[in-house]
Amino acid sequence: MIDMIDIHCHLAYPGLDEIKEEVVRQSIAAGMKGIITCGYPKDLQKNYELVKKYSGFLYLAVGLHPIDIKDMTQKQIDEYWDWIRTHADEVVAVGEIGLERHHFKEEKLLARFKEVFIQGLELAKELKKPAVLHLRKAEQEGFDTVVTQNMKEVVFHYYSGNMTLAKQIIEKGFYISIPTTINKSANLKDIGKKFPLDKLLTETDAPFSSPIPNMPNVPLNVRLTIEKIAELRKTSFDEIDEQTTANAERVFSLGKFLS
Repeated sequence: MIDMIDIHCHLAYPGLDEIKEEVVRQSIAAGMKGIITCGYPKDLQKNYELVKKYSGFLYLAVGLHPIDIKDMTQKQIDEYWDWIRTHADEVVAVGEIGLERHHFKEEKLLARFKEVFIQGLELAKELKKPAVLHLRKAEQEGFDTVVTQNMKEVVFHYYSGNMTLAKQIIEKGFYISIPTTINKSANLKDIGKKFPLDKLLTETDAPFSSPIPNMPNVPLNVRLTIEKIAELRKTSFDEIDEQTTANAERVFSLGKFLS
């Protein structure tokens, strides 16, 4: 039995937005158990309406990417956090939130990213929701921040850090999410092969990072991540699928959102 859950994608982002209904229907028909779509300020309403339409299959995480923060006032950010508070019963996670040092270098802006990141972590704690992290070229700083903030439920989305940090993440009881680009990363393959299976999650980050040339990534491609982990661990697809699905259901409390 197939139970696949894609814990992180962007169904209302250009590349998927135009075909999102078809993508959801295909995912249901293929036997997927669920998809968590991430909303940002510009596409939050589209994601929210889509999740309501496919309640019990689609779930909503609401985040504030560093790219959004640079164009927002604190008043706008506060209003956005308030939207999450108001809709807390319909949101499975706060995220993605985090730090971005790949595209941005200005220290003042980076400090602002961290300030808002901490606000997001505090909101996740307040609402008792997991935090889903975006940390690009800032993995260690992000880890140190969540430890300092005494976070309990944290998902390192699309992990791209080193193995030393990956071990620290697991030792703290946090989760690592493995994307469809696992074949391109020696570290991700090592994590998929050797790390405790009850701390691993699977995602696509669709429409980004497609494993199929000239095609947008789609949630169904999470199968490729599960297949690769099964191959690396010399076990069955079903074993990996069952455990990673159980992990997702546990960390995001998906049972509470079933209609």
